[in-house]
Amino acid sequence: MAEPTIGERIRELRRPTFTQHDLAAAADVSVDVIRKLVQGRRHTASLATLARIARVLGVDLAELLGPSHPPGAASENENRVAAIRDVLTGVDELLGEVDDADAPDLTELARGVTYSWGHFYSGRFVPLAALLPRLLADAQAATHAATAADSARVADLAAQVHQMVAGTLVRLDAADLGHVAAREALRWGELAPDPLRAASARYIFGHVLMCQGRFIDAERVSVATAEQVQPTGQVSIAQLSVFGGLLLRGATAAARQGRAAAAKDLLAEAATVAQRTGMDRVDVDVIFGPSNFVMQSVDCSVVAEDYARAATAAREMPRSAALPLMSQSRHLADVAHAQLRLGRTQAAESALLTMERTAPEWTAHHRLPRLLVGELMTRGRPSVRLRELSHRLNVTSRP
Repeated sequence: MAEPTIGERIRELRRPTFTQHDLAAAADVSVDVIRKLVQGRRHTASLATLARIARVLGVDLAELLGPSHPPGAASENENRVAAIRDVLTGVDELLGEVDDADAPDLTELARGVTYSWGHFYSGRFVPLAALLPRLLADAQAATHAATAADSARVADLAAQVHQMVAGTLVRLDAADLGHVAAREALRWGELAPDPLRAASARYIFGHVLMCQGRFIDAERVSVATAEQVQPTGQVSIAQLSVFGGLLLRGATAAARQGRAAAAKDLLAEAATVAQRTGMDRVDVDVIFGPSNFVMQSVDCSVVAEDYARAATAAREMPRSAALPLMSQSRHLADVAHAQLRLGRTQAAESALLTMERTAPEWTAHHRLPRLLVGELMTRGRPSVRLRELSHRLNVTSRP
């Protein structure tokens, strides 16, 4: 059975007495957009538009968009989430049943953390989800058994594991449980030896808040944390990188509130920082650099429905971009979205095909690429490559 379109979800969620004109007026959206979505003549819209519609309908954005996994994978994702949940919210410690003998060697735990980050940044969330229950249990056992000499190191490892858990859960459509993991990452981050770990935990917390549709809170947390780590005098590149990453998180959150001026100011400040760092980096698991600045600039323009600016900004992506694979994929989705809205169907198709070729798992487990492919299938005569992509993503074109 084909999954419901956004338009079908709007029909399900809209009150019988709430007309399309009522919804358009309340959400400050063109009635033509609402009509085309409901009639299936348009399969997506900007995140800002969808967020406004979701707020009026009384649901969060994730519920309006529906599951990000392919049809038929829902039960599998539910099982993965349940396995992580059982460890994350376990009661053994409450009952005094944690056995210190189960505590792992810290060197081995650190290797496991590094290995799992590799999956995370490659967007390989299915195998990562299978690893995380055991890694999380090991981290919990390590924190319980830690000596005073090891406590700071263990806290840093525990913070990293909970950051990964939070980031993975939101990609498995479990943002509320991800919030629980993110709060644990905050707790352990404050105890880590590097003060930037606490800032990094807040960086992922901001992401979770955005996935919950809590854009005001995401901006507040990101900007306040950026002010705390704002570099003065001689500082490390890592501190600059974390500061810049938090500015970009704040900018994307501001853009989703329709606060274009605030987003522009934060982007401008981040651009200056990116010039200082001079290269793409991942410091204490915060992604930042010239390429990430371009990526988030495109994102903010797409959210503001300024697709021409998004396409122009995308051309500034450095040829030597060293973004993690999941970031590259998310950027290509934004590029495809902008090009499609501008009527450049071949450019949109090319971006989607590149995304799937480089990150097939990421593409298959996110809803936006399938929405874009579905709309492209209604634009003229689909190419053979597009029809094949549509088949691989299990996209059903609708009239």
